[in-house]
Amino acid sequence: MTRIVAGTAGGRALQVPPKGTRPTSDRVREALFSYLEHSGVLDGAQVLDLYAGSGALGLEAASRGADGVVLVEAARPAAAVCRRNVESLGLAGVRVVADTVLAHLRRPVRERVDLVMVDPPYDLAEPDLAEVLTALVAHLAVGAVVMVERSTRSPEPIWPAALVPIRDRRYGETRLWFAEHHPDDPAPAPVSTVGPTVVG
Repeated sequence: MTRIVAGTAGGRALQVPPKGTRPTSDRVREALFSYLEHSGVLDGAQVLDLYAGSGALGLEAASRGADGVVLVEAARPAAAVCRRNVESLGLAGVRVVADTVLAHLRRPVRERVDLVMVDPPYDLAEPDLAEVLTALVAHLAVGAVVMVERSTRSPEPIWPAALVPIRDRRYGETRLWFAEHHPDDPAPAPVSTVGPTVVG
């Protein structure tokens, strides 16, 4: 069973689509959000959860102090599950968009976001992911954090120039990649020399 790990809705159960999604495990979400909270990213943040599935990542962010969360999910059954989870948890400031990620990102920018969590199907081709990351840049506040969840068998995402990679972590078969939005940097900053943490 998938649950909210912590925050105002901590311990509450989430519905999960019956097929077609790959929920992020509780332990990976706990590690991810511990890092985000320690980094001061979550409190008062505007958040995008792309390829939302059940909405677990975005709803976890809302539970832990994000001000606004948009869950973007193209599959209608999964988007319906997102809406039911939003309603059952009663978390304010959460909105569900039933559309493809690229279609959403190509709309006019409504508000710059501080945190984006990108959890596409593991079989999404790298050029397609690169297209999403490039389209995403226009929506980012300066210093925004972008997290991409991929299989450990996938290469590092192809980051656009404005997204500077800062760290990656491995948890079993899952790898989380992180970058920050620095549009005026003349060159990417070096990636942290701290080696990846391996869990499980």
